[in-house]
Amino acid sequence: MSSSPLLELWEAAAANPYQPTISKNNQFTVGFTLLLLGVILTGLFGLNRSLINLPLLGIPASLAFGAVSSSARQLFILLRCISFGPKAQVDISPLGIRFSVEDSSVMEGHAFLDASLFTTFTYTPPVPSSPSSSPSSDPTPAFQISLPALLETLQIFGITDSRDKWSSRESAYSSITRAGGNPAFDQRVLGTTGLCRLSYDGPGAPFCVRLEEAGVSTTCELSTYEAASGEDIPFDRDALVLKTILRAPWLHDAIAELSSTTPSTLTIHSSPSVPYFALSATGPLGSATVAFSRDTPQLLETFHAPRTARNAYKFALVRAASRAMAVASKVSVRIDRQGVLSLQFMLEVEGGGVSFVDFRFVPFAAGEGEADDSDGGEARLGEAGGGGSEGGGAD
Repeated sequence: MSSSPLLELWEAAAANPYQPTISKNNQFTVGFTLLLLGVILTGLFGLNRSLINLPLLGIPASLAFGAVSSSARQLFILLRCISFGPKAQVDISPLGIRFSVEDSSVMEGHAFLDASLFTTFTYTPPVPSSPSSSPSSDPTPAFQISLPALLETLQIFGITDSRDKWSSRESAYSSITRAGGNPAFDQRVLGTTGLCRLSYDGPGAPFCVRLEEAGVSTTCELSTYEAASGEDIPFDRDALVLKTILRAPWLHDAIAELSSTTPSTLTIHSSPSVPYFALSATGPLGSATVAFSRDTPQLLETFHAPRTARNAYKFALVRAASRAMAVASKVSVRIDRQGVLSLQFMLEVEGGGVSFVDFRFVPFAAGEGEADDSDGGEARLGEAGGGGSEGGGAD
């Protein structure tokens, strides 16, 4: 009896069994791997991040601003230089973030945190207000925050500043025998690093600061306020009556010397001849003048004064910049033809880079500060020889 066609078909199939590309035991593993890969790729697309930066940073691209720094200390030092006001205006741009503080529209300080200071810097331009307008024509995000609250947040893990950078002028032996070195549990001594994350979602959202160190993290949300509408103090860089560069610690020492007379007015003299560049102040306890000689190269790195000029400023305002004087390495002193004083400090930051802090001061009106500049009883500081003290060389 011949076999049925169905039996023949079964015998033929048994002789050549079907072998799937992926074995039955591995099908679940392969399917789960493909699903996980799809989720990861979707996340990368949504976050607009590279595969290298995502595990470390994870900053969503929808943020108006997001940045990560490996050192909260350098941010604290830069922002503390302008801590003479209760609020700071924050302006964010693709180049960095600028903090500005002003006092009665006669003094202002700017600390610019360049994008290079951060491990990662993300800036999402605002959506154009109209289809015809370009993104560059729309204003960059700007708001105000409490500067004291921000400084307290940045030092929440124990940043100390008992010894400023200017103390490095002392000998190495002094830094060992006195409490001038780094604390025993300082990050730089222990070799530990922390992260400081700054983020801002957009208008009306808080300014978020997240600090992470040694497995401990804390997040602070600072309330934001409407940005001030005022403009910066105008300064004409093309019409200068004084431009000089000197070491910032010498300017710091000069201001400290003059403050001993408790003055109300600081007068800056500049001329193409002696005394070249001089600071004078008069107070209830007497008068004092610190002169910087152009003939001593170690004092003035550069000096340019096309004509004689004399401008007076409120001493308390200039002294408010003393924190920047203490930590900066150099300062550029400029005065334009309107008498506006510009102090630009260069600060060395971690990694061998530099950052700048700018101050501008509006002068007294002509004759307004004359009463404080009488010549009687004036005591000239550092008048012996051309070297003098670090605060300023005498003529």
